[in-house]
Amino acid sequence: MMRTDGYLLDNRQTEAGERFDAFASLFDPTTFRHLEGFGIGPGWRCWEVGAGGTSVVSWLAKKVGPTGRVVATDIDTSRVAPAARPPVEVRVHDVGAEEPPGEGFDLVHARLVLVHVPDRERALRSMVESLRPGGRLLIEDADPALQPLTCPDERGPAEQLANRLRTGFRRLLADRGADLSYGRRLPRLLREAGLRRVEADAYFPLTSPACAALESATIRQIRTDLVTADLATDEEIDRHLANVESGAMDLATAPMISAWGRKA
Repeated sequence: MMRTDGYLLDNRQTEAGERFDAFASLFDPTTFRHLEGFGIGPGWRCWEVGAGGTSVVSWLAKKVGPTGRVVATDIDTSRVAPAARPPVEVRVHDVGAEEPPGEGFDLVHARLVLVHVPDRERALRSMVESLRPGGRLLIEDADPALQPLTCPDERGPAEQLANRLRTGFRRLLADRGADLSYGRRLPRLLREAGLRRVEADAYFPLTSPACAALESATIRQIRTDLVTADLATDEEIDRHLANVESGAMDLATAPMISAWGRKA
């Protein structure tokens, strides 16, 4: 995940590692399926934007092998630093404010990044410009406005509290500049950027242990922000965390929309 000065979910907070593990469990299979479909293999040059953790970077490194290259960038590289060995190069980089860390990439990928970047237009343009002719771009981002509930089956007080806290979370994100309906626009934005053969799909986890782990880690990470903004009390947060721990609720994430295309 990328971070700006006002980013709500700082990579250095304790819960960030738990969130990255949950993201890997939830979304790596979808990401890897798309990347496999591109025919990724030995010798490919890849840029992983806003790498966050190591799961995608390590997978890419195995695919491209010693003759390939994986550039992993983020504003905060503390979580991805352990992957920094050939063919992986880790760089501190702001995709929304700096020039690309190279050119002629066969693949550029960003997951759950652009929704948080203030200058999304520049970031997307930078990624397209860094591709070689025929190179592939895969952007995967959430669309919380498309499905805004933690518990779509709002059957009782526990689910109602969960959904109220999710509303508070969305408000905090929006106040910091996140675009909560960005995911649905990705296919159009990729076409407007000049990419060919643009396609997209969406993945919507409805309930799983990883959904519960993500919910718990997120609420604990933003607890102070929720209370300070009068969006929840400590007692309500404690009650919600206990409800999550009980395993009695079906907890969902926002849909993750994957969009991809090829540079002309």
